[in-house]
Amino acid sequence: MKRNLLSIIILALLVVNIVLSAIMMVSVSSASKKTASLVADISALVGIEINGLPESDLTTNVSMADTAVHNVEGELTIPLKKGEDGADHYAVGSVSLSLDTKNKDYKNYSETMSEMDGIIKDIVFAVMGNYTVDEARSSSEAIKAEILTQLQQRFDSTFIYSVSYNFLYN
Repeated sequence: MKRNLLSIIILALLVVNIVLSAIMMVSVSSASKKTASLVADISALVGIEINGLPESDLTTNVSMADTAVHNVEGELTIPLKKGEDGADHYAVGSVSLSLDTKNKDYKNYSETMSEMDGIIKDIVFAVMGNYTVDEARSSSEAIKAEILTQLQQRFDSTFIYSVSYNFLYN
């Protein structure tokens, strides 16, 4: 009799454990969904994706063998937009463009790229000048994507597939 009573108590505790586990799973999963939604909203505002930096629609996979690099001549000193401190800030550095040698427009522009440095610098100045020093430090990928978009629109081609720069900010 004792043994049957003990088996019934164990069975009752097992059923209670299963019910409480089910309740806990439902409550945790709904909280997890809310947390995931909150993280997704924040990352969308900040401009990143959960799995890393966003994949740009503009970038293509070009092998290093098919890449030519054009270094824009001279060091650029770009005045940045005034920030909260009201002080003048500058970005000082250089810009390089990665060119796809297999692109049909590469032959048209490759020999005259150094003559186009003025146009390239103008676009870099225009884009960088729209950012404060803090925005420029934290949004380099967005700035590069914006410069790339404007260069591709200006040249009406995608033979420029990447923009690289190295700026110091003061």
